[in-house]
Amino acid sequence: MNLTQKRSNYIKLAEDLVDYGISQKADEVEISIIEVDDFSTEVRLGEIENLIEAVSRHVAIRVIKDKKTAYATSSDFSRNTLRRVLKNCVKRAQLANPDKFNGLPCRQKKPLVETKTLDIFDPSITLMSLDEKIDLAMNTEKIALKDNRITNSHGSSFETKIVKNILVNSLGFSNTYDETVCSLGLGLQAGGTDSKVEDYWSCSRRHLNNLESPDEIAQKAVSRTVRLINPRKIITQNVPVIFEPMMTSWLMEFLFTCVSGVAVYQGTTFLGDKLGKKIGNKWINVFDDGLLSGKLGTCPFDSEGVLPGKTAVIEKGILKNFLCNTYAARRLHLSSTGNADGTSVGPNNFYLAPGSKSPHDIIAETDRGLILTRIMGHGLNPLTGDISRGAFGLWIEKGEIAYPVSEITITGNLGSILNNIEIIGNDLEFDHQVSGPTIKIGELTVAGQ
Repeated sequence: MNLTQKRSNYIKLAEDLVDYGISQKADEVEISIIEVDDFSTEVRLGEIENLIEAVSRHVAIRVIKDKKTAYATSSDFSRNTLRRVLKNCVKRAQLANPDKFNGLPCRQKKPLVETKTLDIFDPSITLMSLDEKIDLAMNTEKIALKDNRITNSHGSSFETKIVKNILVNSLGFSNTYDETVCSLGLGLQAGGTDSKVEDYWSCSRRHLNNLESPDEIAQKAVSRTVRLINPRKIITQNVPVIFEPMMTSWLMEFLFTCVSGVAVYQGTTFLGDKLGKKIGNKWINVFDDGLLSGKLGTCPFDSEGVLPGKTAVIEKGILKNFLCNTYAARRLHLSSTGNADGTSVGPNNFYLAPGSKSPHDIIAETDRGLILTRIMGHGLNPLTGDISRGAFGLWIEKGEIAYPVSEITITGNLGSILNNIEIIGNDLEFDHQVSGPTIKIGELTVAGQ
């Protein structure tokens, strides 16, 4: 069966199930079908340690009856089984508590974007052989281990995902899209017996030809690892801290948690009463954009069928929008931003807009401070915005990297950080669904000895 025929069959199945659900006296029915073709291999010291090839698929059902909701899933695609599951789902809905905010999103006036224009599917990934996939991981590690400063490997990995998404509901929505993702990464270790250091590098893209090469991955992983050899300890002090892009992405992930509509109506974010208020410096601009061509968080519609446009979350330091699915939006008397992710809220392409200075210039203008390179452990509190994480970094003296540091803890508050960002770099790369460029914080507490 070709891909077009399979897609057509899935849509027909979903539409039949919607009709059946309505015939069983459901008020609203939503059917989602997802098929995922997964591949992953992990290689360590030239040997394959793990290899997975799997195709999985499931039907997800949402039924609403008298403002009561029930959910069900099935990996059995026989119509008799699915009808039985759906019929039971309607019965279970009647046992739930009513909630006036339950319901499918209203039909949209805006037309959906053509999937082809979003450039999120790469047919070349579907044509890769098993040997080609394994060789990418093998070669990446092999290149890195040629460097005599590297003492061990945590392994390299290559992964692909080919996903079919089908969504049909009883309010007339019926659509589908395919997407691909490929990832290549490597973790390394360096240093002597009593002073081991480690780091990694990885790259994920929608298209294989946009993926960083094994040589690029290996070189970046080596560079990130060996720069940490022979770390020093420092005393506790308040200093400027420069976040590398990977660290800015982590900070943006915490911010996303705090601007999620779910967190707002549940009362678990310190930003819940800040809509329309200043929460950061005037040059802080944060967006969520689900329609950026070829990016990892791009999609023509969210898990409820809502078009995910470009949403200004923070604009010139002002909190403009919370990110919502339909339920959260109704609870907050807002509109869905196209961020439905299953029953919750997730990012599309959530990012801090770049500035104009290069990372080199940001470092050169810092007389003394820390470059934050890695964090570990827990220590994030969305209710207060407080941050406390174990960390590794590079110490700056007179505008130059002087030496690596370890056994430190970064402490601060997200609200204070947003108001204390002095410089935003020009090196934004959409390496993840949540991303950001290099930033310089005027002052944070770096706890050491």
